[in-house]
Amino acid sequence: MWDYIKLAGLGVLVLYGAIGLNFARDDAFLVHALIILLVAGGLLLHTLRRIGEPKPVHDPGVYMDDVVRAGVIATAFWGVVGFAAGTWIAFQLAFPQLNFEWAQGYLNFGRLRPLHTSAVIFAFGGNALIATAFYVVQRTSAARLWGGNLAWFVFWGYQIFIVMAATGYILGSTQGNEYAEPEWLTDLWLTVVWVAFLAVFVGTLVKRRERHIYVANWFYLSFIITVAMLHLVNNVAVPVSAFGSRSVPLWSGVQSAMVQWWYGHNAVGFFLTAGFLGMMYYFIPKQAERPVYSYKLSIIHFWALIFLYIWAGPHHLHYTALPNWAQTLGMTFSIMLWMPSWGGMINGLMTLSGAWDKLRTDPVIRMMVVAVGFYGMATFEGPVMSIRSVNSLSHYTDWTIGHVHSGALGWNGMITFGALYYLTPRLWKREGLYSLALVSWHFWLATIGIVLYAASMWVTGIMEGLMWRQVDAQGFLVNSFADTVEAKFPMYVVRALGGTMFATGAIIMCYNLWKTVTSVPERKPVGTAGTAVAAE
Repeated sequence: MWDYIKLAGLGVLVLYGAIGLNFARDDAFLVHALIILLVAGGLLLHTLRRIGEPKPVHDPGVYMDDVVRAGVIATAFWGVVGFAAGTWIAFQLAFPQLNFEWAQGYLNFGRLRPLHTSAVIFAFGGNALIATAFYVVQRTSAARLWGGNLAWFVFWGYQIFIVMAATGYILGSTQGNEYAEPEWLTDLWLTVVWVAFLAVFVGTLVKRRERHIYVANWFYLSFIITVAMLHLVNNVAVPVSAFGSRSVPLWSGVQSAMVQWWYGHNAVGFFLTAGFLGMMYYFIPKQAERPVYSYKLSIIHFWALIFLYIWAGPHHLHYTALPNWAQTLGMTFSIMLWMPSWGGMINGLMTLSGAWDKLRTDPVIRMMVVAVGFYGMATFEGPVMSIRSVNSLSHYTDWTIGHVHSGALGWNGMITFGALYYLTPRLWKREGLYSLALVSWHFWLATIGIVLYAASMWVTGIMEGLMWRQVDAQGFLVNSFADTVEAKFPMYVVRALGGTMFATGAIIMCYNLWKTVTSVPERKPVGTAGTAVAAE
């Protein structure tokens, strides 16, 4: 019966894709209709060929690691794509002649910038979160993923979302909202995939064989639920046509700005913070072979963080039409976030108590510790920048770019790299990583690259803000916009070099992981390895 329901659904999608190809009102929708037609058509034929075949029976006591392995591969791949795109557009800003005339309208900075942002946050970061969430919830629940092949639907559905979003950006389909650029059709598809993700995660927790729900799962769960809420509210829109990519948003004016930055800041707070804290609370203790320093502090960290973060968005709208009380509310809650953020940082670092010597010998744990350090620095800098008087200098300058990248590359990037180095030998059952020396090379290239990137943006951002507010004796502005652009050139070159180092480190990581899978001897099984016998 289920096969026939799938066939009916896929048939509807094939029909919609075919009609969309014929009636598409813009190039972006044309490409999206083609993607729908090809994917749905391929699945329709695959399902037809397998009707009547006996269904494979999976041992519920064995973890579903195939989808996690696929997630590790996708994370590494999209990471290199996103870092390479970011490095290229950094050079485009330093050397505008790289915005080639033949590529205008497709590969110029304006089209590639949202591509880079989404590739790093949603493709690299999102795949990392999905893969690690699937791994961690199985291990800490001693249960196989719920839903059978639904986890595979989440994985492949998410890759389709990434491709649809990326092709839309290049072809000019965007809502123009930070972190929420995809148009209505892509948003609708992501909603379906995200509900499936939530179902798999919650279903696994419900059937867990370990009574206690480990704290990492609380962070993952809060990230999944809150991102769903943010996505639905911020992307409410009415399509202009069923066969066009354009839509009219429900929100307008200052309400649109408020909803957008409620979404935007909490995308940082829950997608890039809470989810990755789930990684921290699982992978640092596992790599260090030490228990969490204070489990009670981790619980306080969780509840304080999710309560305070949701209110901080208005600090993005200082000196705008947003009511003053709302701006002050956002600033106040941002400053209060210091406490839970630094409590989590201290908890992560102190987990190494009794194992600090590993920093000398284990470059993976070194990478994780630096990630937690960058988390602490970014969550100190953010509240400082939310203060209205500081924000008057920093807002709209490259200081904000430096802040975002010190957090995204230093915190999200480094903890993800550490998780990939931890997962790969275990998922492919290898004795260890191919080369710890290459991990060290990656660590130093990434760390120095981040420092160059962030420091150059801090310097040029503060300089930019000071130049904008400089006036002469008559009260006229001294510097034109072109003056600030010219003054920033050296720092833009440094930023591009830092990005090159970071991207090079990621390529080295991919080579190391590939050699780990293909060249390192297989680990001899011990007991019932891979079987869900007890929470780990």
